[in-house]
Amino acid sequence: MNIPETLSYTKDHEWVRFDDDGRAVVGITEYAQHSLGDIVYVELPRIGTRIEAGETAATVESVKAVSDVYSPIAGTINNVNEELNDTPELINEDAYKAWIVKLSDWEPAQLLSAAEYAALLEKES
Repeated sequence: MNIPETLSYTKDHEWVRFDDDGRAVVGITEYAQHSLGDIVYVELPRIGTRIEAGETAATVESVKAVSDVYSPIAGTINNVNEELNDTPELINEDAYKAWIVKLSDWEPAQLLSAAEYAALLEKES
């Protein structure tokens, strides 16, 4: 299972990357996309929405289930990956490249390192 060291993670299988431009980029992990199966639809939030850590940032629908994507941190949604409207399967192809939302004015939160996330996955299997 691919768990990039450069990202931070949540116990709910989201990842976050803090970019040099000050924004936080959020997506779901390889484990999450694998568990969901073929993703067929992503409901993206409205730009400008303020979201708290743990609140639903987006919804991902697969052939198996509909699942909420929770924001790992609080912030303002200032960009969404509109490519996912036409090609949601990009998340299945590369979960770490196919980000879902970008947040500005974010607030720090308790996140897992790659090693801590790997240990969590070990316990779940």
